[in-house]
Amino acid sequence: MKAYALLGGPKTEWPKDIEKKLRAAQNNGELLIGVDRGCLLLEEMGLIPDLAVGDFDSLRNTELAQVEKQIPDIRYSLPEKDFTDSELMVRYAFKEYRVETLTLYGATGGRLDHLLINLLLAVDPEVRPYAERLRIIDQQNFLTFYDAGKHKIIKREPFNYFGFASLTAVKNLNLSKAKYNLADYSKDYPFSFSSNEFLPGCDYFELDVEKGLVAVVQCKDIDRYQKV
Repeated sequence: MKAYALLGGPKTEWPKDIEKKLRAAQNNGELLIGVDRGCLLLEEMGLIPDLAVGDFDSLRNTELAQVEKQIPDIRYSLPEKDFTDSELMVRYAFKEYRVETLTLYGATGGRLDHLLINLLLAVDPEVRPYAERLRIIDQQNFLTFYDAGKHKIIKREPFNYFGFASLTAVKNLNLSKAKYNLADYSKDYPFSFSSNEFLPGCDYFELDVEKGLVAVVQCKDIDRYQKV
């Protein structure tokens, strides 16, 4: 079973086809998760999540009552806690529901502290065993994580560019079959490389790292001034 979670990030950062994708996923028997206000945002689309996680401090009493009435599995957290709602949700999804993959929407945009927590989820020692099964998607980016080993990264449409960042110290990182390759890169602190491209006629590149955790971002530009 795959899982899809909606967090409370701004709608302006959502993929344009998010409702279609989430509806199809739920119709296919996949797990749908609402995180805090994400529960209400799903219900606004006519989708009832299977699991809700949060302290729900962003909901009014009437909105929380609506959530509690419709969602079968609700995991409450305290506003003063050691883990964020998104961190708790990832643990529930992988450890209790044993999902194959977990895709996060609404995890970018808005507050930078929330963004950083979501980007660094994969570094958490309890989450890292599942890091390669976690992805974050918005309208401009498709983010995945890769631990030590050899990886073939397939191009995702409609993303034309990619970048990658070491989230931990890395040893002997190699990038090949891309416009800009990299050989035997090692660094004892996080670092980011941006604006790389797939080779013409090649729908993948290869990533090989001896030690460390790497985030790969496939991305595209958006013309903010185009008329719609």
